[in-house]
Amino acid sequence: MQKRNNLKVLLIASAVAAMFGTVGVQAQSTSAAQSDAAAQTSSTGSMAKLSSGDEKALKDMAQANINEVAAAKIALSKADSSDVKAFAQKMVDDHGAALTKVQAVAQQKGVTLPTEPDPAHKAMADKLEKESGDAFDKMYMENAGTKDHKMVLSKLQSDAKNIKDPDVKALADAHTPVVEQHLKSAEQMKMAADK
Repeated sequence: MQKRNNLKVLLIASAVAAMFGTVGVQAQSTSAAQSDAAAQTSSTGSMAKLSSGDEKALKDMAQANINEVAAAKIALSKADSSDVKAFAQKMVDDHGAALTKVQAVAQQKGVTLPTEPDPAHKAMADKLEKESGDAFDKMYMENAGTKDHKMVLSKLQSDAKNIKDPDVKALADAHTPVVEQHLKSAEQMKMAADK
């Protein structure tokens, strides 16, 4: 029961951190979550260290979610097409929720995750910021819609073969169909736009 309550506290702390997104709130939530994780470790014995492959998979999932949310937030303010805006909102919702789950497992396992888009996605964000109208929509859907989801799906499938930790495996298994659906939606939108 104590373990379940601690997990709920970790999930709530992660959700609050993600919702407010400010460094101060995130630092406080992370500190509270780390204290809870430490308390959980003390009461249940030592926290098992993840293998390097499992830690990499967890970090890959976090990075993918961070990249998608960041690009989608740009699209929400700049997209011309209502379909592209709807797709972007789905990315914020789905990848934001997925990131919260990844953060909860990472806190439980003592893994430090990335907190911002990787350099390639920062460069893409800069390019997206300079575009507008149909050119923006096309660039966003090609990169964040299809290219990123193909890459993430490939990484998830590759990482999943080597994951040993059941919690990390469950995350990868839950992420995969969502990423597949996003890719399918993006490809359908591209086909409709090309007609």
